[in-house]
Amino acid sequence: MSREQEASTEPIQHAAPEARWPAGSSALEEAPSGDGVKAGTDDDAAPADDPDVQAALSDMSDLLDVDPVTLDERSRALFARMPDEQARNDLVALYHPLAEYLSSRFRGYGESSDDLGQVASIGLIKAIDRFDTERGVKFSTYATPTIVGELKRHFRDRCWAIRVPRRLQDLALQLRDVLSSLNQEIGRSPTIAEIAERAGLTTEQVLEGMETMQAYSASSLDTPAEAEFETSLIDTLADPDESIELVEGWADLGPLIRRLPERERKILYYRFFRGLSQSQIAEQLDISQMHVSRLLSRTLSMLRANLGDLDG
Repeated sequence: MSREQEASTEPIQHAAPEARWPAGSSALEEAPSGDGVKAGTDDDAAPADDPDVQAALSDMSDLLDVDPVTLDERSRALFARMPDEQARNDLVALYHPLAEYLSSRFRGYGESSDDLGQVASIGLIKAIDRFDTERGVKFSTYATPTIVGELKRHFRDRCWAIRVPRRLQDLALQLRDVLSSLNQEIGRSPTIAEIAERAGLTTEQVLEGMETMQAYSASSLDTPAEAEFETSLIDTLADPDESIELVEGWADLGPLIRRLPERERKILYYRFFRGLSQSQIAEQLDISQMHVSRLLSRTLSMLRANLGDLDG
């Protein structure tokens, strides 16, 4: 049975944590916005149908604590003064609660609230600088996907422990959304086949995406290996095994020894495998100890030279 077939019916025991952002969202498409108008395009913006975008647009008046009419009037007046620096600062202050709300939807994924707030503020400033009042779109409708897109770009480009291709990042993020929704719907960990069916992917693509998820975060070698024991991950790593080097050496040496004359092979056997002294070897072979010493020295020199030729 193939890896793909084995995994397709097995439930996922450790589902990835819920992620609210969808995969592949790098541009604000020509899609209807929450106010019934079409939003423009922006390279850093999230799609208009993004769940974070829709949630913010639906709660806009509560988020900004300003009634819609007053908000529109103040926005138009401030944008009419652009690029006045004070007007720009006032716009940032006016829509700062929106940026804070959007950044809060991305907490819990390893980034601090302060960092997320700064990223969201950068997205807000970009939206202010790029907004075109003649497009007939409310600024909040334009700013929301721009800020969400900036936050997602931050996670995509800065937060992966291992650099992986954009295609695999998008695949992993797509699977996180699917895993989250399936866990809630069926009340258990979904199988690979169920994930593939919901995501419109092959089981092999799902397996690839699940492996990619492991690259999002990395554990320190000082992390405790087990809660009940005072050992870290680094303590579980094996020490260098000298016997492995010996095995490799004997693998190279074997063919050379087989080409030796029988007497030299016996001398090596008696000396290095039986541990006999040169005088004991001399008794076994009925030759002098001095002769054994000369044969042993010559044989070892020849083997060293031939091994050196192999390494070179």
